[in-house]
Amino acid sequence: MQIPDKRSLTLNTCYRGRFAPSPSGPLHFGSLVTALASFIHAKQHQGTWLVRIEDIDPPREQQGASQHILNTLEAFGLHWDDSVLYQSQQSERYNDTLADLFNQKLTYYCQCTRAEIKAKGGVYQGQCKNKRHHENNSAIRLVNHFAIHEYQDLIQGDITCNKNLAKEDFILKRKDGLYAYQLAVVADDIEQNISHIIRGCDLLEPTARQLTLFRTLEKPAPQFGHIPLAVTENGYKLSKQNKAPALDLTNPQPTLIAVLKFLGQVPPDDLINYSVNDIITWAIENVLFTTLPQQREIQL
Repeated sequence: MQIPDKRSLTLNTCYRGRFAPSPSGPLHFGSLVTALASFIHAKQHQGTWLVRIEDIDPPREQQGASQHILNTLEAFGLHWDDSVLYQSQQSERYNDTLADLFNQKLTYYCQCTRAEIKAKGGVYQGQCKNKRHHENNSAIRLVNHFAIHEYQDLIQGDITCNKNLAKEDFILKRKDGLYAYQLAVVADDIEQNISHIIRGCDLLEPTARQLTLFRTLEKPAPQFGHIPLAVTENGYKLSKQNKAPALDLTNPQPTLIAVLKFLGQVPPDDLINYSVNDIITWAIENVLFTTLPQQREIQL
């Protein structure tokens, strides 16, 4: 078996990866690209691959989507190694994290609206940091001491993000009481001891914020690798919000082959005639992450 990315870890390291979809609709081609890449990377390193359902935004969720996502992963031969974690069941831990930060004076209440922030250039400038707002009708923001804006990506190499945006005291809990993505994902990665995260290039900027939060919490951060996004001919990201078509669960082999080609691989022509498990086995043994395209987007 070929080990594709020598920089990522040595084989005696405990590798724990994860795929973390939101249940806002069925998985689509772009979702499968991420799932397959993260699965292959974990298995090539004899690691554990986990699935987490990021269901912390009820207004955006579609009834039945969580189970459909799990069914889809199984149909495409992507079997997870432990029980599925649902973010909707993690509120106590998120609150504990917020309480710890509050006790260290690392958070504060903010009542600024998006319109107010946009009117001042679109980047929050810390207007509420010293106003001592009440928690009612307030978001909770992190006191950002680290402002990480550069990091090394396993696939894309050196990443430099917007330095001004990196300095922003970003939101950990929204005014409507919902936990922000940055808080939930970092708390869960810590809880699940995630060591490596392979995901799409649309999350390059959020990764910098997550690295900032890991450092604030004094916890080791995972290594990140970002794969190209699948986009339409008009340049739009394939997404559930953009009504990307759901995957065909009855005939997964052609889609798996298409995903492998999207990832810059050259599967043999007759592989499409094999079983799903055989295709996955071939992928684990042959996919080279060093040959993945480094561009941020690829048109389908």
